[in-house]
Amino acid sequence: MKILIFALSGIGDALMFTPSIKLLRESYPDAQIDALCMFGGVRDIYKRNENLNNILYYNFMKEGAAKSLLYLLKLRGQYDLSINVYPANRKEYNLFSFLVGAKKRAAVDYLRMNGSNLSFLNNIRIKENDKLHNVEENLLLCKKITGKELNERPSLEFPLISEDIDAAKIFFSESRIAESDIVIGFHPGCATLKNHIKRRWEPEKFIELGRKLIKEYGAKVLIFGGPEESQLKNEVKTGIASDSAYVVETKDLAKSAAIMKRCNLFITNDSSLMHVASALRLNVIAIIGPTNTNYIHPWNTEHRIVSLNLECAPCFFYSPRPLICHREDVKFKCIKELSVEMVLKTAASFLKEIKNVS
Repeated sequence: MKILIFALSGIGDALMFTPSIKLLRESYPDAQIDALCMFGGVRDIYKRNENLNNILYYNFMKEGAAKSLLYLLKLRGQYDLSINVYPANRKEYNLFSFLVGAKKRAAVDYLRMNGSNLSFLNNIRIKENDKLHNVEENLLLCKKITGKELNERPSLEFPLISEDIDAAKIFFSESRIAESDIVIGFHPGCATLKNHIKRRWEPEKFIELGRKLIKEYGAKVLIFGGPEESQLKNEVKTGIASDSAYVVETKDLAKSAAIMKRCNLFITNDSSLMHVASALRLNVIAIIGPTNTNYIHPWNTEHRIVSLNLECAPCFFYSPRPLICHREDVKFKCIKELSVEMVLKTAASFLKEIKNVS
């Protein structure tokens, strides 16, 4: 059997599919299991996954419709089964799977805008359930394919290799961060497509939180994010105005993950690095505004969610539509009025468990 996984959405979605990759490999030990992705971070994760045979990488957004069509047609007829990673409720992804032409095409039937996004092009489907985590939704889809399920609660998988670990050692040596130091990671960014920038806690609040953690706990604060977030990371570091705050710049996601692994605590928006932190089994504080936490809470790791739990939340469910707020008093109140003190109090509860912190 030859299986193609369409992992065309983001890093977090790709990570949340890794337990399903494990299930597919256990079910079909002799199969060729390939993954098609279009983000470099997804490629970094999947090329380290021993359950995958080949990683196909193609930037559909950059190459445009005509070249993308030709690329997909070259794959046509090569696979017996294709699977769209959940969530990927875009008509383009369902059309891509159809064009590749596997006889069996698996995907989730979405509760919102399902027909207009061509879900009917798939012939193995399960109904979306807003109460389930993305990991669980993907596993249910693969259970329908394989007739099997994993015996244990699986973790997300992001294996690190010696090259990644060596890069982290160099970073900590050059930064003069000792093994005894309390290290706290920040991710002040998140995806910006479809107005998702509105999920971000303000940089000013990360700055104030960083100052307090350094002053009260002597923490070293590492500021993470992708290449497109360099300006944001430097803004936070400059605002904290301390030699105990560091911007992390690496050549790829795996090197950042190796540095993240040292963090005693990771404080993050609803973002891809929240899921990387989960894969690394870190202590995670997730700052959540409009998102349905059932879908995306840090998976199988120690975590706490800081949220206002407003009566209008969650208002973001999976749909191709941009994120909007219908409140008339304060737009995106769920994130704008979430205070530094709330996050600091939650951080303190984690830090009490760390040696030498009372």
